[in-house]
Amino acid sequence: MSSLTIDSSRFGQLEIDSAAVLEFPEGLIGLAGSRYALLADDPEAPFIWLQSLEDASLALPVTNPHRFFADFAVEVVDEDVERLGLDGSSAMDVYVTVRAAPAVEEFTANLKAPILVRAGQAWQVINQAPGCELRVPLFASSETSGAATAGGNAEN
Repeated sequence: MSSLTIDSSRFGQLEIDSAAVLEFPEGLIGLAGSRYALLADDPEAPFIWLQSLEDASLALPVTNPHRFFADFAVEVVDEDVERLGLDGSSAMDVYVTVRAAPAVEEFTANLKAPILVRAGQAWQVINQAPGCELRVPLFASSETSGAATAGGNAEN
């Protein structure tokens, strides 16, 4: 089993198993590079990092949206189904990028552009499911807990 070593500006020197490398054939929306790795100290952690292997300063927090939004679904246009070879029988992992903030109540998830991962390849797609917005609160504050909780479930 081979590995590669990168010097991440956020995490220092990292040794990454080559089997953990994700190839984004079409890149990520608005970002350079096509090779990334998912980094997690604990596989059960709610947040993990999508670290660029080509830009040491680029690492995005991501999460499994099902941890926060029970009704989350991904719907893509027919062209994406064909292009990605989605046939319903292939299991895919789904992640969404997270926008961190000083207060946990301000953390948001991008449900509009999820990342689909299968067999070492990943694609960021535009989600056509109703209510999937660019910035959906992950946590409800005490003042907005009813609205955020209802909105989070209804939007997914």
